[in-house]
Amino acid sequence: MTQVAANSQAYEMPATWGGELKALLWLGVPMGLAQVVSFFVYFIDILMIARLTPADVAAASLGSVYYFALWMLGAGPVMAVSPMVSQALGGNTGERADVRRTVRMSLWAIAILTPFIALICFASKPISLAFNQDPVVAAKAYSYTLMLIPGWFFALSVMALRNFLAAIARTWVPLVLAVIGTSLNAGLNWVFIFGNLGFPAMGLTGAGIASSLTYFLTFLIFVAYIRFDRLANSFQVFSNFFKSDTPRLKELARLGWPISVTTMFEGMLFNSAVFIVGVIGVAEQAAYQIGLNVASLAFMLPFGLSMAGATRMGLAAGADDRSAMVRVTFTTQFVCIFAIGMAAIPIALFPEYVATRYMKSTSPENIQVIALVITFLPIAAGFMFFDAVQVAANQLLRGLKDVTWAMALTGVSYWLVGFPVAYYLGLHSSVGAKGVWYGLMAGLLCGAILLGARLTYLLRGKAGLAQMH
Repeated sequence: MTQVAANSQAYEMPATWGGELKALLWLGVPMGLAQVVSFFVYFIDILMIARLTPADVAAASLGSVYYFALWMLGAGPVMAVSPMVSQALGGNTGERADVRRTVRMSLWAIAILTPFIALICFASKPISLAFNQDPVVAAKAYSYTLMLIPGWFFALSVMALRNFLAAIARTWVPLVLAVIGTSLNAGLNWVFIFGNLGFPAMGLTGAGIASSLTYFLTFLIFVAYIRFDRLANSFQVFSNFFKSDTPRLKELARLGWPISVTTMFEGMLFNSAVFIVGVIGVAEQAAYQIGLNVASLAFMLPFGLSMAGATRMGLAAGADDRSAMVRVTFTTQFVCIFAIGMAAIPIALFPEYVATRYMKSTSPENIQVIALVITFLPIAAGFMFFDAVQVAANQLLRGLKDVTWAMALTGVSYWLVGFPVAYYLGLHSSVGAKGVWYGLMAGLLCGAILLGARLTYLLRGKAGLAQMH
């Protein structure tokens, strides 16, 4: 491989607000759309599973709790790729070896974790029963989770490769690849859930098989793209793949474990609420899953934009450009709030229309679920704005490699504020299942305030500037 000259210049950030906004949108729009499209794997699953029974929807909700808990355990090294690569390229646009080490070892980290994740999965059914979940729902969720686990390595690996491509400003083709992957998922769901093309109808288990196959095929597509794209291939990220690099693996672990814990603090707040509403009833659990699916889909666009902000912040930090850091911060916050508003306002105004896209009122149990979803969605639309602010602040801190404080502040927000409110209102007040959503809102509001304060401190304080560099 021909190595790019080591004396390449530092990355040059835009000197104007308009320039930064344009650069952020050019990177962030395809990243945001790719997140939306990638989430459609779960969105399509719920839409198709909802054609079965409320118990299947509840089981999909419960199974997703376990799967995403395991996904979040491995997410740290994956999400560390973006700040490490962007800061390396911010300091030296010609850097190749450092980037290659980071990407290769991120895939190693996922592979090392995979067998442990598979073992943990087998405990999901007894955990469900220990938390007083419906036995039928628990059994269905267990089967669903088992079918999702084979795709775990490939799902996280695709995200690691996408983060690498985003750091080198390759985002539009990955968007197309994400569309292809989601289309594959829809087709495989049609085959395995409902039994088509000669396959038996496997219901919820078939949805898990379809998702795992989709992750595997999407991973192969991304590998092929990286090998054939001229710029991406210049990094030779798969060269000497089986050569160990302990120092870089340790660095990924050092930066990645707080990111994993932060992600788990937030994600498990939402997922633990599944257990609370499961105690209240199966209909409430099914309705919660639909409401959460709507909120999560809306969240994907600002999430992708915030990831672009993290990349831009990493480039600014690597280039040692403090003014650019300030511009990145404000433009990222602005576009994330604007993006969530495009989804939150229609959801708040037309909750019945949204609810009936998931489930038809063909039976009394379906009518009960739809009525609950209609009451949940306006609350979800309200907390979406706080969610956009906190994710932007969190990702910007990640771009500065400031992950330990973010972890602590997220823990306080979601588990000392959000979860107690959700638990008390949901199970010990007359508010009922709606109280769970108020708890989520309280946690997100607290997170937005604390993470925003931390980011402001770093941008203004001398200690913060020293830590950035």
